[in-house]
This record gives sequence, C-alpha cells and structure tokens, in this order.
Amino acid sequence: MLLTDIVGVEDFGGDMDFKVAGTKNGITAIQLDMKVDGIGDEIVKGALDRAKVARAMILEKMHAVIAASRPALSQYAPKVQMVKIPVERIGEIIGPGGKIIRQIQTITGAVVDVKDDGSVFVTSVKQEAVDKAVAWIEGITHEVKAGEEYEGEVKRMMAFGAFVEILPGKEGLVHVSQMSTGFVQNPSDVVALGQKVKVRVIEIDDQGRVNLSMLFGDDAAKVPPREQSDRPRRPFNRGPRRY
Repeated sequence: MLLTDIVGVEDFGGDMDFKVAGTKNGITAIQLDMKVDGIGDEIVKGALDRAKVARAMILEKMHAVIAASRPALSQYAPKVQMVKIPVERIGEIIGPGGKIIRQIQTITGAVVDVKDDGSVFVTSVKQEAVDKAVAWIEGITHEVKAGEEYEGEVKRMMAFGAFVEILPGKEGLVHVSQMSTGFVQNPSDVVALGQKVKVRVIEIDDQGRVNLSMLFGDDAAKVPPREQSDRPRRPFNRGPRRY
C-alpha cells in the first residue's frame, strides 16, 4: 500500500519514507529511507506518480495565495550576506582581543561570523545594518591605490591639514597645500569637521600612510609649493669633528 501525505506518519509505521520535491516542470530533489531490504520498480513508479499529483495540487494552492515570489524579504526575516576576504586579513577584521569585530557589531547592530577560510557571514533583521557592516569589512580589507577617488568625511583637523575617512576605519591626510590652488593658512578656512569632501589618493607613502588631495584636473597642476620651515638650517659644513 502506498500512502501519500505531508505529515510524516510513515516515518513510524511504514516500510519506507520517499520524499519528492519539485516544481510544475519536474523533480528537484528526492530522499528515500527504507526499513526493508529493497523495493521494486512498480513501487518506485507508483510513488513518483502519486508525488507528481500531490505536488501539482500543493503548488496550485500556493499559487492561489501568492502567485510570484516577493520582490524583497519580509522586514521580520533575517538578512544574511557573505563576504569573502583573504585569510591573511582575518586578523584585521577581528582586531586585538576582538576589538574591531565587537565595534562593528555594536555600531551596526549586525552579527559578524568569521570563518577560518575567510568567509564572513553578516546577519541582521535590518538590511541597513547588514549593508553598513559589509561596507565596514570591505573598507578594512580594501587595498587603497593611488588614483582612486572617494567621498569621505573630515574626521580630524590639524594645523597642517585634515584627516579624511575614505573607508570605514581608514583615513588619509589632505595637506593644506592640497586643499586649494591658493594659499591656505588654516584647514578650517576650507573644510569643517564632519564635512563630506571628494578626494583622490595621490600616494601611499613608505609607512603605509594615505596622502589625499581635494584638487582635480587642471587644478591639480596648480598646487603651490609647500612653505619651507622658518627655522634656520644649520650649515652643511660644520667643520672638523672633535673627539
């Protein structure tokens, strides 16, 4: 006897459990568990025929309720996104004692799970939280290159320039000489804390520091030379050394 159901009672009282999943176009998955030594072709054919009829009926009921997939997940459904990073960069995401990953989770509200193979799973009920955490992670692991352009935020001001965050957790310096084609006495004359500015990377120095410019196109060629220090220089020839 073949019994068609979707509640699973055959798991306890039957000789086999034959699950068939699919669409109106055909079968997509099969699972067969048996408590007997084997089954014949007729039973297999009969089970597949019954499954086709049952599947068509269930799909018809489903289609009557929702004819197509929703364009987006429910606001209550968890959102998951996977980011792949180089294994050697995992430590940068974790941070000393887990400082960085805790900071990402606290500020964005997303859960970040880092695997040993470099797979990073970001989960949250809110898509915005996932997007922020993913952007942060990608910013940490992105290799900044000369010539790239960013819209960043002024985070710190110094007498010689302003530090602009171009990626989450990654800043570069815009020297006063790279803020305008004219002379800039004080960075606050051009920018303010929290201001969004467009910058380009002009170099990565030998210490890995990012140097930025707010000048583009023809203006970049008009950069005035940096002011020399007013401190008098010592003469090169200091005379013979005394021991």
